[in-house]
Amino acid sequence: MSAMLWPDHLLTLEEWDALPEDELHHVELVEGVLLVAPRPAPEHQYAIKRLCMVLDAQLPEGVTSLPEVDVLINAVQPVTVRAPDVVVVDMKRLLERPKRFDAEDILLAVEIVSPGTGRTDRMVKPLEYADAGIPHYWLLELDDPITLTAFDLVDGSYKVVASGTGKVELPSPFPAVLDLPSVITG
Repeated sequence: MSAMLWPDHLLTLEEWDALPEDELHHVELVEGVLLVAPRPAPEHQYAIKRLCMVLDAQLPEGVTSLPEVDVLINAVQPVTVRAPDVVVVDMKRLLERPKRFDAEDILLAVEIVSPGTGRTDRMVKPLEYADAGIPHYWLLELDDPITLTAFDLVDGSYKVVASGTGKVELPSPFPAVLDLPSVITG
């Protein structure tokens, strides 16, 4: 992306799709505006990897977790495309090999808070994901103690269904137990 001219207008979905891949940055489209950030720190990346492994061991048959895939949150101009740290999707949809997922494809979106993303992960993304109809949202905080808060979409808003440190039992979207320290230490 560093070689391209910076857009002087709100991007459309077609223009977003035409952008070159950028291996150095995390890029999202928020209400038509490019949001570019450095790739997350290694600890964050490791937490994404470990969380996917832990989730996949507990997910019911026919669903899988994926790291950092594009999700179309709002298709109406101005367009929003986010890349949650982890999503859970139906395997049938994954096997269709979509360019990106639609919000209705997402069973669960997980954000791992990094320095500089806390306000967005705690306030902005839950509103966007709820408006898009994503039924479950988890927020993982890596500060000591590692904390997970799980939300279910109820009447258009997220409600806390589980929260804790150490081992956290999660009722939805599938029964799971996460040993949070192991997400970092392996």
